[in-house]
Amino acid sequence: MLGECGMLERDKRGLRKFAVTLCKEMVVDELFVQSLQTDDILTDSMAEGILAEPTSHKRSWRLLSLLPKRGPRAFSSFCSALRDTEQQHLCALLTDSPERDGERQRYVDSPLPLPTQEGTVPAKRARTQESMEMCLDADSPITSPVLPCTPDFYLSHCQQSYNMVSSPRGLALVISNVSFDPCAAPDLDSRKGGEVDEEVLRKVFTELDYIVTVQRDLTAQGMRACIEQFGTRQQHQTVSSCVVCLLSHGVEGAIYGTDGQLLELDWVFEAFDNAHCPLLQNKPKMFFIQACRGEEMDCGVEQSDGPERTQSPGCEQRDAGREGEGDGDTRQMEERGRLRVKLPQRSDMICGFASLKGTAAMRNTKRGSWFIQEVNSALRFRARDTHLSDILVQVNGRIKDREGYAPGTPHHRCKEMSEFTSSLCKDLYLFPKYHPQY
Repeated sequence: MLGECGMLERDKRGLRKFAVTLCKEMVVDELFVQSLQTDDILTDSMAEGILAEPTSHKRSWRLLSLLPKRGPRAFSSFCSALRDTEQQHLCALLTDSPERDGERQRYVDSPLPLPTQEGTVPAKRARTQESMEMCLDADSPITSPVLPCTPDFYLSHCQQSYNMVSSPRGLALVISNVSFDPCAAPDLDSRKGGEVDEEVLRKVFTELDYIVTVQRDLTAQGMRACIEQFGTRQQHQTVSSCVVCLLSHGVEGAIYGTDGQLLELDWVFEAFDNAHCPLLQNKPKMFFIQACRGEEMDCGVEQSDGPERTQSPGCEQRDAGREGEGDGDTRQMEERGRLRVKLPQRSDMICGFASLKGTAAMRNTKRGSWFIQEVNSALRFRARDTHLSDILVQVNGRIKDREGYAPGTPHHRCKEMSEFTSSLCKDLYLFPKYHPQY
Protein backbone atom coordinates (compact mmCIF):
# COMPACT_ATOMS: atom_id res chain seq x y z
CA MET A 1 0.00 0.00 0.00
CA LEU A 2 1.32 3.41 -0.95
CA GLY A 3 1.63 6.12 1.68
CA GLU A 4 1.01 9.71 0.69
CA CYS A 5 4.71 10.57 0.54
CA GLY A 6 6.16 7.11 -0.04
CA MET A 7 7.24 4.95 -2.93
CA LEU A 8 5.51 1.79 -4.14
CA GLU A 9 6.76 -1.21 -2.19
CA ARG A 10 7.75 -3.08 -5.37
CA ASP A 11 9.91 -0.11 -6.43
CA LYS A 12 11.53 0.02 -2.99
CA ARG A 13 12.33 -3.68 -3.27
CA GLY A 14 13.94 -3.10 -6.66
CA LEU A 15 16.18 -0.36 -5.29
CA ARG A 16 17.17 -2.50 -2.30
CA LYS A 17 17.81 -5.56 -4.47
CA PHE A 18 20.18 -3.78 -6.84
CA ALA A 19 21.63 -1.23 -4.41
CA VAL A 20 25.13 -2.72 -4.54
CA THR A 21 25.18 -2.74 -8.36
CA LEU A 22 23.79 0.79 -8.52
CA CYS A 23 26.37 2.14 -6.07
CA LYS A 24 29.15 0.48 -8.02
CA GLU A 25 28.13 1.43 -11.55
CA MET A 26 25.84 4.45 -11.38
CA VAL A 27 27.12 7.90 -12.37
CA VAL A 28 25.56 10.57 -10.17
CA ASP A 29 26.82 13.82 -11.66
CA GLU A 30 25.43 17.34 -11.98
CA LEU A 31 23.34 16.45 -15.04
CA PHE A 32 21.78 13.44 -13.30
CA VAL A 33 20.91 15.43 -10.18
CA GLN A 34 19.52 18.34 -12.21
CA SER A 35 17.12 15.94 -13.92
CA LEU A 36 15.71 14.91 -10.54
CA GLN A 37 15.54 18.53 -9.40
CA THR A 38 13.58 19.46 -12.52
CA ASP A 39 11.02 16.78 -11.63
CA ASP A 40 10.83 18.16 -8.05
CA ILE A 41 12.13 14.87 -6.66
CA LEU A 42 15.13 16.52 -4.98
CA THR A 43 15.29 19.86 -3.23
CA ASP A 44 18.21 22.22 -3.77
CA SER A 45 19.68 21.33 -0.38
CA MET A 46 19.40 17.61 -1.15
CA ALA A 47 21.12 18.10 -4.50
CA GLU A 48 23.95 20.07 -2.91
CA GLY A 49 24.40 17.42 -0.23
CA ILE A 50 24.65 14.65 -2.81
CA LEU A 51 27.16 16.47 -5.02
CA ALA A 52 29.25 17.42 -1.99
CA GLU A 53 30.02 13.76 -1.27
CA PRO A 54 33.69 13.03 -2.10
CA THR A 55 33.27 9.76 -4.04
CA SER A 56 30.92 8.35 -6.66
CA HIS A 57 29.94 5.49 -4.32
CA LYS A 58 28.92 7.88 -1.53
CA ARG A 59 26.92 10.09 -3.92
CA SER A 60 25.02 7.06 -5.18
CA TRP A 61 24.39 5.73 -1.68
CA ARG A 62 23.08 9.09 -0.45
CA LEU A 63 20.73 9.39 -3.41
CA LEU A 64 19.39 5.85 -2.94
CA SER A 65 18.72 6.54 0.73
CA LEU A 66 16.62 9.59 -0.19
CA LEU A 67 14.57 8.24 -3.11
CA PRO A 68 12.14 5.96 -1.18
CA LYS A 69 10.96 9.00 0.81
CA ARG A 70 10.40 11.27 -2.19
CA GLY A 71 6.95 10.21 -3.31
CA PRO A 72 5.30 7.87 -5.83
CA ARG A 73 6.90 9.58 -8.84
CA ALA A 74 10.44 9.22 -7.54
CA PHE A 75 11.08 5.79 -9.07
CA SER A 76 9.88 6.67 -12.59
CA SER A 77 11.80 9.96 -12.46
CA PHE A 78 14.91 8.09 -11.33
CA CYS A 79 14.58 5.67 -14.27
CA SER A 80 14.11 8.60 -16.66
CA ALA A 81 17.28 10.22 -15.30
CA LEU A 82 19.17 6.96 -15.92
CA ARG A 83 17.96 6.88 -19.53
CA ASP A 84 18.72 10.57 -20.08
CA THR A 85 22.31 10.10 -18.88
CA GLU A 86 22.90 7.00 -21.04
CA GLN A 87 22.68 4.50 -18.20
CA GLN A 88 19.94 2.44 -19.84
CA HIS A 89 21.44 -0.83 -18.64
CA LEU A 90 20.74 0.17 -15.03
CA CYS A 91 17.23 1.28 -15.92
CA ALA A 92 16.60 -2.11 -17.57
CA LEU A 93 17.99 -3.85 -14.51
CA LEU A 94 15.44 -2.10 -12.30
CA THR A 95 12.41 -2.37 -14.53
CA ASP A 96 13.14 -6.01 -15.44
CA SER A 97 11.38 -5.78 -18.79
CA PRO A 98 11.05 -8.97 -20.90
CA GLU A 99 12.76 -7.21 -23.79
CA ARG A 100 15.84 -6.49 -21.68
CA ASP A 101 18.15 -9.00 -23.40
CA GLY A 102 17.34 -7.67 -26.83
CA GLU A 103 17.63 -4.11 -25.61
CA ARG A 104 21.08 -4.80 -24.17
CA GLN A 105 22.24 -6.18 -27.51
CA ARG A 106 21.09 -3.05 -29.31
CA TYR A 107 22.75 -1.00 -26.57
CA VAL A 108 26.15 -2.58 -27.09
CA ASP A 109 25.93 -2.29 -30.88
CA SER A 110 24.73 1.30 -30.89
CA PRO A 111 27.10 4.25 -31.50
CA LEU A 112 27.22 5.44 -27.90
CA PRO A 113 30.11 7.33 -26.29
CA LEU A 114 33.38 5.48 -26.65
CA PRO A 115 36.29 5.35 -24.26
CA THR A 116 39.52 5.75 -26.14
CA GLN A 117 43.15 6.65 -25.60
CA GLU A 118 45.05 9.76 -26.58
CA GLY A 119 48.07 7.81 -27.83
CA THR A 120 48.76 6.17 -31.15
CA VAL A 121 47.40 2.64 -31.34
CA PRO A 122 47.73 0.92 -34.75
CA ALA A 123 44.81 -1.50 -34.40
CA LYS A 124 41.23 -0.28 -34.62
CA ARG A 125 39.49 -0.28 -31.26
CA ALA A 126 36.05 -1.76 -30.66
CA ARG A 127 33.17 0.64 -30.30
CA THR A 128 32.09 0.53 -26.69
CA GLN A 129 30.17 2.62 -24.21
CA GLU A 130 31.49 4.27 -21.09
CA SER A 131 28.88 4.94 -18.43
CA MET A 132 30.78 4.35 -15.19
CA GLU A 133 32.33 7.77 -14.94
CA MET A 134 31.33 11.20 -13.84
CA CYS A 135 31.52 12.98 -17.15
CA LEU A 136 29.88 15.66 -19.23
CA ASP A 137 26.97 14.96 -21.49
CA ALA A 138 27.94 15.79 -25.06
CA ASP A 139 25.23 18.42 -25.39
CA SER A 140 25.23 19.59 -21.78
CA PRO A 141 28.68 20.37 -20.36
CA ILE A 142 28.83 21.49 -16.75
CA THR A 143 27.67 25.09 -16.94
CA SER A 144 27.29 25.85 -13.26
CA PRO A 145 28.69 29.38 -12.93
CA VAL A 146 32.15 29.88 -11.52
CA LEU A 147 31.63 30.66 -7.85
CA PRO A 148 32.88 34.17 -6.97
CA CYS A 149 35.61 35.00 -4.51
CA THR A 150 34.47 37.13 -1.58
CA PRO A 151 36.16 40.42 -0.64
CA ASP A 152 37.02 39.02 2.80
CA PHE A 153 38.76 36.01 1.28
CA TYR A 154 40.77 38.21 -1.09
CA LEU A 155 41.88 40.53 1.69
CA SER A 156 42.97 37.64 3.91
CA HIS A 157 44.98 35.84 1.20
CA CYS A 158 46.30 38.44 -1.26
CA GLN A 159 49.51 39.17 0.67
CA GLN A 160 50.96 35.65 0.37
CA SER A 161 49.80 35.03 -3.19
CA TYR A 162 50.56 36.15 -6.73
CA ASN A 163 49.13 39.52 -7.70
CA MET A 164 45.97 38.47 -9.59
CA VAL A 165 43.89 41.62 -9.88
CA SER A 166 44.15 42.65 -13.54
CA SER A 167 41.08 42.59 -15.75
CA PRO A 168 41.41 40.57 -17.85
CA ARG A 169 43.36 38.23 -15.57
CA GLY A 170 45.45 37.19 -18.55
CA LEU A 171 45.54 35.62 -21.99
CA ALA A 172 44.71 31.96 -22.58
CA LEU A 173 45.65 29.82 -25.58
CA VAL A 174 43.89 26.52 -26.36
CA ILE A 175 45.36 24.37 -29.14
CA SER A 176 43.12 21.42 -29.94
CA ASN A 177 44.05 18.83 -32.53
CA VAL A 178 40.99 16.73 -33.40
CA SER A 179 41.43 15.64 -37.03
CA PHE A 180 44.75 14.28 -38.30
CA ASP A 181 46.08 13.99 -41.86
CA PRO A 182 45.28 10.39 -42.91
CA CYS A 183 48.24 10.37 -45.31
CA ALA A 184 50.88 11.98 -43.09
CA ALA A 185 49.62 10.41 -39.84
CA PRO A 186 47.72 7.20 -40.69
CA ASP A 187 48.08 5.77 -37.16
CA LEU A 188 46.54 8.79 -35.44
CA ASP A 189 42.77 8.44 -35.12
CA SER A 190 40.45 11.41 -34.99
CA ARG A 191 40.15 12.62 -31.38
CA LYS A 192 36.36 12.49 -31.19
CA GLY A 193 35.28 14.36 -28.10
CA GLY A 194 38.21 16.77 -28.33
CA GLU A 195 35.87 19.48 -29.55
CA VAL A 196 33.96 19.15 -26.27
CA ASP A 197 37.17 19.74 -24.30
CA GLU A 198 38.10 22.87 -26.21
CA GLU A 199 34.64 24.39 -25.73
CA VAL A 200 34.67 23.54 -22.01
CA LEU A 201 38.06 25.23 -21.59
CA ARG A 202 37.00 28.26 -23.63
CA LYS A 203 33.94 28.79 -21.44
CA VAL A 204 35.54 28.26 -18.05
CA PHE A 205 38.55 30.48 -18.70
CA THR A 206 36.38 33.16 -20.27
CA GLU A 207 34.29 33.16 -17.10
CA LEU A 208 37.51 33.37 -15.07
CA ASP A 209 38.20 36.62 -16.98
CA TYR A 210 40.78 35.42 -19.51
CA ILE A 211 40.89 36.43 -23.15
CA VAL A 212 40.78 32.99 -24.78
CA THR A 213 42.15 32.11 -28.21
CA VAL A 214 41.25 28.66 -29.60
CA GLN A 215 43.24 27.14 -32.47
CA ARG A 216 42.12 23.87 -34.05
CA ASP A 217 44.04 21.24 -36.03
CA LEU A 218 47.57 22.60 -36.38
CA THR A 219 50.67 20.87 -37.68
CA ALA A 220 53.69 20.69 -35.39
CA GLN A 221 55.17 23.73 -37.12
CA GLY A 222 51.80 25.48 -36.93
CA MET A 223 51.67 24.89 -33.17
CA ARG A 224 55.20 26.23 -32.82
CA ALA A 225 54.37 29.40 -34.75
CA CYS A 226 51.12 29.89 -32.83
CA ILE A 227 52.87 29.55 -29.45
CA GLU A 228 55.70 31.89 -30.47
CA GLN A 229 53.20 34.53 -31.58
CA PHE A 230 51.15 34.12 -28.40
CA GLY A 231 54.22 34.45 -26.16
CA THR A 232 55.23 37.76 -27.71
CA ARG A 233 51.85 39.51 -27.40
CA GLN A 234 52.38 42.87 -25.75
CA GLN A 235 49.22 42.52 -23.67
CA HIS A 236 51.10 40.07 -21.40
CA GLN A 237 52.81 43.13 -19.92
CA THR A 238 49.60 44.51 -18.41
CA VAL A 239 47.95 41.29 -17.18
CA SER A 240 48.59 39.04 -14.19
CA SER A 241 49.08 35.58 -15.72
CA CYS A 242 48.71 33.34 -18.74
CA VAL A 243 47.22 29.92 -19.57
CA VAL A 244 48.24 27.41 -22.27
CA CYS A 245 46.16 24.28 -22.95
CA LEU A 246 47.41 21.63 -25.39
CA LEU A 247 45.01 18.87 -26.48
CA SER A 248 46.27 16.18 -28.85
CA HIS A 249 47.67 12.69 -29.19
CA GLY A 250 51.05 12.42 -27.54
CA VAL A 251 54.02 10.51 -26.23
CA GLU A 252 56.23 11.16 -23.22
CA GLY A 253 57.58 14.69 -23.54
CA ALA A 254 55.84 15.66 -26.79
CA ILE A 255 52.50 16.06 -28.53
CA TYR A 256 51.54 15.36 -32.13
CA GLY A 257 50.67 17.89 -34.78
CA THR A 258 48.06 16.96 -37.37
CA ASP A 259 50.91 16.03 -39.72
CA GLY A 260 52.19 13.32 -37.39
CA GLN A 261 55.24 15.36 -36.36
CA LEU A 262 56.05 15.94 -32.69
CA LEU A 263 56.31 19.19 -30.76
CA GLU A 264 58.55 18.88 -27.71
CA LEU A 265 56.88 20.06 -24.50
CA ASP A 266 60.23 21.26 -23.16
CA TRP A 267 60.34 23.72 -26.07
CA VAL A 268 56.86 24.95 -25.09
CA PHE A 269 57.93 25.60 -21.50
CA GLU A 270 61.12 27.27 -22.74
CA ALA A 271 59.04 29.65 -24.89
CA PHE A 272 57.53 31.06 -21.67
CA ASP A 273 60.59 31.05 -19.45
CA ASN A 274 62.18 34.16 -17.97
CA ALA A 275 64.68 34.53 -20.81
CA HIS A 276 62.33 34.04 -23.77
CA CYS A 277 59.19 35.68 -22.36
CA PRO A 278 60.29 38.67 -20.25
CA LEU A 279 56.77 40.14 -20.31
CA LEU A 280 55.65 37.29 -18.03
CA GLN A 281 58.57 37.34 -15.59
CA ASN A 282 57.41 36.76 -11.99
CA LYS A 283 53.88 36.05 -13.24
CA PRO A 284 52.23 32.62 -12.97
CA LYS A 285 52.08 30.58 -16.16
CA MET A 286 49.59 27.69 -16.19
CA PHE A 287 49.76 24.71 -18.56
CA PHE A 288 47.23 21.91 -19.03
CA ILE A 289 48.29 18.97 -21.22
CA GLN A 290 45.58 16.56 -22.37
CA ALA A 291 47.55 13.89 -24.20
CA CYS A 292 48.93 10.42 -23.70
CA ARG A 293 52.46 10.07 -22.37
CA GLY A 294 52.80 6.52 -23.63
CA GLU A 295 50.68 3.58 -24.79
CA GLU A 296 50.48 1.60 -21.57
CA MET A 297 46.92 1.34 -20.29
CA ASP A 298 46.51 1.56 -16.52
CA CYS A 299 44.42 -1.50 -15.64
CA GLY A 300 44.52 -0.66 -11.93
CA VAL A 301 45.19 -2.96 -8.99
CA GLU A 302 42.94 -4.30 -6.28
CA GLN A 303 43.29 -2.31 -3.06
CA SER A 304 44.59 -4.47 -0.24
CA ASP A 305 43.64 -4.20 3.43
CA GLY A 306 45.78 -2.27 5.88
CA PRO A 307 47.10 1.28 6.06
CA GLU A 308 48.53 2.95 3.02
CA ARG A 309 52.29 3.26 2.82
CA THR A 310 53.11 6.92 3.11
CA GLN A 311 56.75 6.83 4.20
CA SER A 312 59.19 8.76 2.07
CA PRO A 313 62.88 7.88 1.61
CA GLY A 314 63.73 10.54 4.21
CA CYS A 315 66.90 11.89 2.60
CA GLU A 316 67.70 15.08 0.72
CA GLN A 317 70.48 15.97 -1.66
CA ARG A 318 72.50 19.05 -0.87
CA ASP A 319 71.85 21.98 -3.20
CA ALA A 320 74.53 22.16 -5.87
CA GLY A 321 74.96 25.89 -5.27
CA ARG A 322 76.40 25.29 -1.77
CA GLU A 323 74.48 28.11 -0.17
CA GLY A 324 76.43 30.06 2.44
CA GLU A 325 79.91 29.57 1.01
CA GLY A 326 81.74 32.88 0.85
CA ASP A 327 78.99 34.83 2.63
CA GLY A 328 81.66 36.57 4.66
CA ASP A 329 83.42 37.96 1.62
CA THR A 330 82.89 41.72 1.91
CA ARG A 331 83.78 42.35 -1.73
CA GLN A 332 81.16 39.86 -2.93
CA MET A 333 78.50 41.49 -0.76
CA GLU A 334 79.30 44.93 -2.16
CA GLU A 335 79.13 43.63 -5.75
CA ARG A 336 75.85 41.87 -5.00
CA GLY A 337 74.32 45.19 -3.97
CA ARG A 338 75.24 46.80 -7.30
CA LEU A 339 73.93 43.96 -9.51
CA ARG A 340 70.37 43.51 -10.69
CA VAL A 341 68.34 40.74 -9.11
CA LYS A 342 68.70 37.57 -11.17
CA LEU A 343 65.97 35.07 -11.92
CA PRO A 344 66.34 31.38 -12.62
CA GLN A 345 65.92 30.44 -16.24
CA ARG A 346 62.49 28.92 -15.57
CA SER A 347 60.15 29.67 -12.66
CA ASP A 348 56.55 30.49 -11.72
CA MET A 349 55.08 27.66 -13.81
CA ILE A 350 52.56 24.94 -13.02
CA CYS A 351 51.60 22.16 -15.43
CA GLY A 352 48.81 19.62 -15.10
CA PHE A 353 49.22 16.37 -17.06
CA ALA A 354 46.27 14.08 -17.83
CA SER A 355 48.31 10.93 -17.21
CA LEU A 356 51.52 9.61 -15.71
CA LYS A 357 54.71 9.03 -17.67
CA GLY A 358 54.33 6.10 -20.07
CA THR A 359 50.55 5.77 -19.69
CA ALA A 360 47.51 6.55 -21.78
CA ALA A 361 44.98 9.30 -21.10
CA MET A 362 41.29 8.45 -21.41
CA ARG A 363 38.76 10.39 -23.45
CA ASN A 364 35.06 9.81 -24.05
CA THR A 365 34.14 10.34 -27.70
CA LYS A 366 30.99 12.29 -26.84
CA ARG A 367 31.76 13.73 -23.43
CA GLY A 368 35.39 14.73 -23.63
CA SER A 369 38.41 13.69 -21.60
CA TRP A 370 38.36 12.70 -17.95
CA PHE A 371 41.09 15.18 -17.02
CA ILE A 372 39.57 18.26 -18.69
CA GLN A 373 36.15 17.41 -17.22
CA GLU A 374 37.59 17.35 -13.71
CA VAL A 375 39.69 20.50 -14.22
CA ASN A 376 36.58 22.32 -15.43
CA SER A 377 34.49 21.15 -12.49
CA ALA A 378 37.18 21.94 -9.91
CA LEU A 379 37.80 25.44 -11.29
CA ARG A 380 34.09 26.25 -11.29
CA PHE A 381 33.42 25.10 -7.74
CA ARG A 382 36.73 25.56 -5.92
CA ALA A 383 38.67 28.45 -7.50
CA ARG A 384 36.84 30.85 -5.20
CA ASP A 385 38.80 29.70 -2.13
CA THR A 386 41.47 27.19 -3.24
CA HIS A 387 44.88 27.85 -4.76
CA LEU A 388 45.68 26.08 -8.02
CA SER A 389 48.10 23.51 -6.58
CA ASP A 390 45.40 22.26 -4.22
CA ILE A 391 42.84 22.31 -7.02
CA LEU A 392 45.07 19.98 -9.04
CA VAL A 393 45.48 17.73 -5.98
CA GLN A 394 41.69 17.51 -5.89
CA VAL A 395 41.62 16.75 -9.62
CA ASN A 396 44.09 13.92 -8.96
CA GLY A 397 41.72 12.54 -6.32
CA ARG A 398 38.74 12.65 -8.67
CA ILE A 399 40.70 11.00 -11.49
CA LYS A 400 41.90 8.30 -9.09
CA ASP A 401 38.26 7.40 -8.31
CA ARG A 402 37.18 7.12 -11.95
CA GLU A 403 36.88 3.83 -13.75
CA GLY A 404 35.96 2.97 -17.32
CA TYR A 405 32.90 0.87 -18.05
CA ALA A 406 33.18 -1.07 -21.32
CA PRO A 407 32.46 -4.81 -20.78
CA GLY A 408 34.22 -7.13 -23.18
CA THR A 409 36.90 -4.62 -24.19
CA PRO A 410 40.39 -3.79 -22.87
CA HIS A 411 38.97 -0.51 -21.55
CA HIS A 412 36.67 -2.17 -19.03
CA ARG A 413 37.57 -0.98 -15.52
CA CYS A 414 40.51 0.95 -16.96
CA LYS A 415 42.10 3.60 -14.74
CA GLU A 416 44.00 6.85 -15.19
CA MET A 417 46.16 8.93 -12.89
CA SER A 418 46.83 12.61 -13.51
CA GLU A 419 49.73 14.57 -12.02
CA PHE A 420 51.19 18.06 -11.99
CA THR A 421 54.56 19.74 -11.68
CA SER A 422 55.13 23.16 -10.18
CA SER A 423 57.77 25.84 -9.86
CA LEU A 424 55.31 28.32 -8.36
CA CYS A 425 56.83 30.50 -5.68
CA LYS A 426 53.62 31.77 -4.08
CA ASP A 427 50.05 30.61 -3.68
CA LEU A 428 48.15 30.99 -6.95
CA TYR A 429 44.57 32.08 -6.30
CA LEU A 430 42.50 33.12 -9.32
CA PHE A 431 40.17 35.29 -7.17
CA PRO A 432 37.30 34.77 -9.63
CA LYS A 433 34.96 37.70 -10.26
CA TYR A 434 36.70 39.87 -7.67
CA HIS A 435 38.18 43.22 -8.68
CA PRO A 436 39.55 45.48 -5.94
CA GLN A 437 38.33 49.05 -5.94
CA TYR A 438 41.01 51.71 -5.92
